[in-house]
Amino acid sequence: MDFKTIIENKRFEEERSLYNLEDALVSGCKFEGEADGESPLKEARCITVKDTSFALRYPLWHVQGFSLDNVSMNNLCRAALWYSKDGKIDNSYLHGPKVIRECDNVTINSCDIESSEFGWYSRDIFLINSNLVSEYPFLGSKDIKIDNSNISGKYSFQYTSDVEVRDSVIDTNDSFWHAKNVVVKNSTIISEYLGWYSDGLTLINCKIIGPQPLCYAKNLKLVNCTLENANLSFEYSDVSAIINGEIESIKNPLSGTITVDSVKEVINEGSVYKSSATLYIVNNNKIINFGKKE
Repeated sequence: MDFKTIIENKRFEEERSLYNLEDALVSGCKFEGEADGESPLKEARCITVKDTSFALRYPLWHVQGFSLDNVSMNNLCRAALWYSKDGKIDNSYLHGPKVIRECDNVTINSCDIESSEFGWYSRDIFLINSNLVSEYPFLGSKDIKIDNSNISGKYSFQYTSDVEVRDSVIDTNDSFWHAKNVVVKNSTIISEYLGWYSDGLTLINCKIIGPQPLCYAKNLKLVNCTLENANLSFEYSDVSAIINGEIESIKNPLSGTITVDSVKEVINEGSVYKSSATLYIVNNNKIINFGKKE
């Protein structure tokens, strides 16, 4: 690719050192130093950054059209990409807090990410082949795709919408709270209080581990899933579920049908709402209609 400007093997520490850079390659550079200058690449357009390290705050704000490859951002690189769009990040080390916020159309591939408040209020974010450690990752974001990635920390995907997760591991408490229109396939979810207050959460061929999952949910669907350590499941949820194996306990689902091989305990009393849910227990050929005493 031809660039109008090529900047190689330089060190920058001043405020807005490469402000409004356009149609440029930045390679082998370091953004660091005692001057502690903020926003070195703010308002850049159509840039490629490779083999470069960042230890300054706010380096890539309001950037349009960017490619980052083998980039390192340490914990001094706060709030690295805000209000930016149309970019990709490959093979990079992203360890500053609040890496992405209010961004559009960003693909992140094969990255090592440790960043609190990652990916807030963004749109069209694609995370693939990556490891992410974060608190509240993707808060309030929409149109998210996750593929072959590991996500750990706390409180993932809260208040998100239009999310698709495939072949991944999510190990975070309180995952998918208030989330809308989410599909998770062929994945493992380890979470206390999974999916509470969600609307349109669909789990297909998933392994689910953790207590009190999937309560107060609307339009909840499970297909060929397993649930481990799952007690007090589905309380006050509208659910259609086919569950393989045994589940610890099911408590007062609100409506819909649940089919499970076996269940250790069924709690069909004390509900504060009228229930019309039906439970089918395959191994002993038993049907329980919630809201009706046996």
